[in-house]
Amino acid sequence: MDYIILAAQLILSLSILIVLHEMGHFLPARWFKTRVEKFYLFFDWPKSLFKFKKGDTEYGIGMIPLGGYVKISGMIDESMDKEQMSLPPQPWEFRSKPAWQRLIIMVGGVTVNLILGMLIYAMVLFVWGKEYLPVANAKYGVVLSDSVVYDAGFRNGDKIISVNGEKKESFKDLNIDILLNTTSDVLVERNGEQMNIRLEEGFTEKIIALDEPVIFLPAAPAIVDSVLADSPAAQAGLTKGDRLIGINNDMFLYFAELPNLLNKYAPGDVTVQVLRGSDTLVLKTTLGEDAKLGFFNTDPKKLFDFKVQRFGFFESFPAGIAEGYSTLVNYVKQFKLVFTAEGSKKVGGFGAIASQFDTGWDWQRFWNITAFLSIALAFMNILPIPALDGGHVMFLLYEIITGRKPNDKILEKAQIVGMVLLLSLLVFANGNDIYKWISGLMK
Repeated sequence: MDYIILAAQLILSLSILIVLHEMGHFLPARWFKTRVEKFYLFFDWPKSLFKFKKGDTEYGIGMIPLGGYVKISGMIDESMDKEQMSLPPQPWEFRSKPAWQRLIIMVGGVTVNLILGMLIYAMVLFVWGKEYLPVANAKYGVVLSDSVVYDAGFRNGDKIISVNGEKKESFKDLNIDILLNTTSDVLVERNGEQMNIRLEEGFTEKIIALDEPVIFLPAAPAIVDSVLADSPAAQAGLTKGDRLIGINNDMFLYFAELPNLLNKYAPGDVTVQVLRGSDTLVLKTTLGEDAKLGFFNTDPKKLFDFKVQRFGFFESFPAGIAEGYSTLVNYVKQFKLVFTAEGSKKVGGFGAIASQFDTGWDWQRFWNITAFLSIALAFMNILPIPALDGGHVMFLLYEIITGRKPNDKILEKAQIVGMVLLLSLLVFANGNDIYKWISGLMK
């Protein structure tokens, strides 16, 4: 059932983005009296699931859910309609229109995706606001995600003061800012003293190689919220509010440190040191092969003072634009990581995208992911790669600057090269998904 819900959210999200992206091409084409022969959600090969014709345009839904398209008369596109292109140009065809009109038609999809992403962010902020953990409110400091972070000089309990001389408001932004910068100077407070840690080039690649590319998590103590029946925790007599501080007299401060200690002593009998009110108790239990005590830790929202920034209707629009711009900038910074050995392993296809949604269909999460995908789609489509909008824009700008239209044969060959590149990327990305699924790296 979970997979069905994830797939439904993915299809709905992509359908919204594809239809509106293609509408961004369709409307200016019609404004400039250019004939649009087809408007399709998904690809109609070998045939369409549903179609109808209105005016000169056939509207439909295809069988292959890998995107969508509009077929504009007199344009070299993925249809590779050489028969039409061999005939004399007609007034209603794309190739007969001035270069500036063709340019507007081609950038229409990207423009719609940018505006749509910012608009969705604005409405999310208006309805739900922006909840975040302020860095200053991470009162126990940070815990490290991996030994890579330890080797860089950080320690559990460090309190982050600034990154590159700038104080960060949001804990999430703290991770993103460090991850996307080539080098960073991070000022931390440790045992009441401040010290600077410089992260050199290559640190990001090491973090990207991790299963979960996160640098810090907010440190939290191990405080019992509830206990599973018939678990080692229940056998020990743990109750709500107990704070665990040691296993077999190996003392620890943070919940994130507990799994390593349990793995150290499982399976077998152990003692658990616990603070209950003002008393320190020593409880006994037996760990199984899974090395788990069987309790839920207290929700971070009960341990930390999260903030929710609220926006009025009109305030939400500039905030949505700022959120969209920040998303675009961070995505562009991330894009360079694709060309590293570790970054290429993280490239994902439809499975990776679907896994970002919530199995319970959380609308706030759904719209946040849809907004992000809209911004990402805009950036990817404007890249100067033949077969993408950016490839067409590249040739149109050449025509506008030089006054010479590229030869149709060159455009046809470029289109074929671009389609081969895109199909190769599609196979590679979804191949990564299949490998991760088989190997258990994708749940």
